[in-house]
Amino acid sequence: MNPGRKKRSSREKGSRDPNHRDAHEVERLQRENEQLRKQLAEQAKRIADLERQLALRQQNSTTTSKPPSSDGLAGQPRVRGRRIKSRRKAGGQPGHPGHHRPLVPLERVQAIVDLVPDACRQCAHPLRPRHGVGDPRRHQVTELPPIEAHITEYRCHRRQCPVCGTTTLASLPDDLAGQFGPQLTALIAYLTVVCRLPRLVVQRLLEGALQIPISVGSTQKAWEEASAAVAAPYEALQHALAHQPVLNGDETGHRTNGAKRWLWTLVAPTFVFYTIATSRGADVLQRLLGGMFAGVLGSDRLPTYLTYAASRRQFCWSHFRRNLLSAQDLATTASAKHFCREALALQRQLFRLWHRCRGAPHARGVPLTRAQLIAKVLPIEKRFFALAERYVNAADGDVSNLARALFVHHPHFFTFVHEEGVEPTNNSAERALRTAVQWRKIMFGNRSADGELAVARLLTVTRTCQLQQLSALAYLTAAIRCHRRRQVVASLLPKRLTP
Repeated sequence: MNPGRKKRSSREKGSRDPNHRDAHEVERLQRENEQLRKQLAEQAKRIADLERQLALRQQNSTTTSKPPSSDGLAGQPRVRGRRIKSRRKAGGQPGHPGHHRPLVPLERVQAIVDLVPDACRQCAHPLRPRHGVGDPRRHQVTELPPIEAHITEYRCHRRQCPVCGTTTLASLPDDLAGQFGPQLTALIAYLTVVCRLPRLVVQRLLEGALQIPISVGSTQKAWEEASAAVAAPYEALQHALAHQPVLNGDETGHRTNGAKRWLWTLVAPTFVFYTIATSRGADVLQRLLGGMFAGVLGSDRLPTYLTYAASRRQFCWSHFRRNLLSAQDLATTASAKHFCREALALQRQLFRLWHRCRGAPHARGVPLTRAQLIAKVLPIEKRFFALAERYVNAADGDVSNLARALFVHHPHFFTFVHEEGVEPTNNSAERALRTAVQWRKIMFGNRSADGELAVARLLTVTRTCQLQQLSALAYLTAAIRCHRRRQVVASLLPKRLTP
C-alpha cells in the first residue's frame, strides 16, 4: 500500500471530523471578537475625544479665561441678565425715585437768560413784577460753541547790531517750537490711547470738526512727543513697583512687526503699570520687582508666577471658578461632577462671607469684621483642603489637576482673608489688560521698540490718571508743556511713595 495515500486519507478524515471543524470555527470567532473589541475601544476613545473637543469649542468666557468679546457663534451664548423674562415693563417702576441730570454750579454758567411771563395762562390778565412768587425754576442747556482752532502767528523779527553788524533773530518760546501747541499735541495722544482712535480717524476728526489740516505723520510725531514727555513719571512708577504692599499681575499676547511679544500689567493700589517684553517668563518679574517681591502678589496659576519668589501670594478665585465650571462641563463620571459641585458650593459660601465683610450693598446678613471673617472662613478652608485631599489622585485629569492645585497651594487661596487690601480675584489686572487688548486690536500692534515703549508709557499714565480720578488730557498737556520747557514733569506717585 502506498504510505502517502494512507496519510492523505487520515487528513481527509480529520477534516471531516465535526469537533475539529468546531475548534477552528471557535478560534476564528475569537480572533474576530478580539478585533471587534479593539475597534470598539478605538472608536469609543475617538468618540470621547470628539465629544471633549466639541465641549471645549462650545465653552465661553464663563468657563475659560477667554474674554467675553470672544463669545461668538461657535460657543454657547453667555447667559446675561435674567434667566426668566420679567413681566414688568421696561424702565423705572412705580415708586422708584427718579434720577435727573444735576445742575452745574453757577460759576460754570456762561450766560443767564430770565424768562418772565407777561400774561396769565388761564385768563390772559397782565402780570407785573410785583406778582412774582417763589424762586424761578432753573433749566440749563449745555451746548458746544462754534469749534475752530485758535491760531496764533508769531513773527520773529531781526535786528542788526550797529557795532558789529551781527543780525539777531528773535527766538520762539520753548513750548511753541513746533507747529502744534501742547494742548493740541496732548489731545492727539489722548484720542489715540484713551479713545483708541486710529491715526487716520484722528486726522479726519481734526480736519472735519476743528478745521485743522494735519497729516498722519504729524499725529505720529505728537504721539512720540507725548511718550517722551511722560518718560520720567513712567520710570518713577516702575521704580516704585517693588515697594508696593499689594500687586496684581497679568499678561497677554502682543505683536511688533509680526514678531511675538507679551504685554504685561501690574496693578498697585494707586497706579497701573504696563510694559512690553519678549518673554512671558519670570525674568520679566525679576527685572521689574527684583529677585523677590516683599508684598502680596496676586495672579492666576501660570507657572511664571509660581517660579517667581514672592513672600505671599493670592491666587485668583475667578480663574479657579471658571476651571471648575469647565471641568464640570467636561466631566464624564459622577465622582468628577460631585467634586465640582461641592467645590463650587464652598466657593459661593466663601464669597458670601467676603461680601459681608466688605459691606457690599447686595450682601445678605450683618456686616462682618475682619476677625469674624477669619473665624467663619476657617471651617470652609478645612473643607476645601479635605475635598482636595480626597480627589488629588482622581481618574479625571481635570479634576485631579484642580484638586492638586488646591491641595499644594492651599494657603495662597486664602491670603485675602487675613491681609488688608488684598482681593480674592485678579479682576483689577484683567480689567487693566482689557484696555490694552482693545488698543492692540484697533492698532494691530507696533512696528518698533520705540513704539512698544510709547504704548507702555501712555497706557500707564492715562490708566493711572483714571484710577486717581485725574484728567488724563490735562495731565498730558501739562507734561508736554513742561517737557518743552525742560522742566520737571509732575509725578503720579503719592508723596509718601515717591522714591
